[in-house]
Amino acid sequence: MKKPTDNLVDAVYTELRMKLQRSEISPSGRLVDTEIAASHGISRMPAREALLRLVAEGYLVGTTRGFAVRELSLEDISGLFEVRRQLEPRAAACAARDMTPEIEAELTSAMAGIEQALDANNISALLAANVDFRNAWLKAVNNAHMAATISRFIDYFQSVRLGTFANAATAEQYIDGLSRIHAAFLAHDPLIVQDRMMLFMFAAEEAYLSVRRRQLEEAETLRPARKRTTRRGTA
Repeated sequence: MKKPTDNLVDAVYTELRMKLQRSEISPSGRLVDTEIAASHGISRMPAREALLRLVAEGYLVGTTRGFAVRELSLEDISGLFEVRRQLEPRAAACAARDMTPEIEAELTSAMAGIEQALDANNISALLAANVDFRNAWLKAVNNAHMAATISRFIDYFQSVRLGTFANAATAEQYIDGLSRIHAAFLAHDPLIVQDRMMLFMFAAEEAYLSVRRRQLEEAETLRPARKRTTRRGTA
């Protein structure tokens, strides 16, 4: 039996999950339950429950100043992609076999949105269309647990996803790979979809690792400067 606050928790959770999917929450930002509650005009507890659900699912971590986007190590990225390669190519093959005309139309619309956003250098629209593309083909996966697991693992990369589109060559590789997958879906060819999805994920892993290495290097170069500033300020 649902508690009266469950609908509030679900609403906050859904909104935050969508923002995470679209990289609208900065890795350097903090989510505070009281601030979220105030913005929704609700009490603190439903907001906190929604945040704790996202922590339990691996999207956020708790800090002394609120909740933050989970940052991935290089080992995390490689490990997560290893799991994704076990699930996504096979799931995509099943989706190609079972795809309906309605899902094909959604997929094609999302692909058009991705191409338009990339041409316009509209990263926000690109991220949204990318989510639409993923959600469309996952609708054709009859195993709901597998579809939910795949969706969750893809969303873990929010903290590095934005950086992959900053490089023109990486963006071009991304659109080419996704276009090939889209064509194979429309051809209802499970084997080709599976092969192209596997190749796409190897390329994505390489791009994500490159972005994360750069982020870590930049953080390392800033750290000594911060220490020197602190020492001068306290001297």
